[in-house]
Amino acid sequence: MKNKKTLVLGATTKPDRYAFKAINMLVQKGHTVLAIGQNTGDVAGVKIQTKAVPVKNIDTVTLYLNPARQRDYYNYIIEAQPKRVIFNPGTENPELYQLLDLNNIKAEVACTLVLLATNQY
Repeated sequence: MKNKKTLVLGATTKPDRYAFKAINMLVQKGHTVLAIGQNTGDVAGVKIQTKAVPVKNIDTVTLYLNPARQRDYYNYIIEAQPKRVIFNPGTENPELYQLLDLNNIKAEVACTLVLLATNQY
């Protein structure tokens, strides 16, 4: 399996949250993970940043932010030029789909945990 450098937007240290579970599973499956959230912390050895730090060579951005909170990251995501952005349940955002399409970035409405568990990531 290929290592897909992944940026988790909406990361958290709360174990009951899907973003937390996704970071753990991504690390377990051997992917390089970067994480941005409201609060700093550490999940599975991944440091959560609170600011949008410059990133390069991102394969996937996986979203755990509601559409209103995504707006702050539109330019950041586009500048990162990932191959795809995964919209996990509850993050669906037609406005961002259009922006991604205009910038040749694939929008994928899916669940990161399911993709990983079924080896479709």
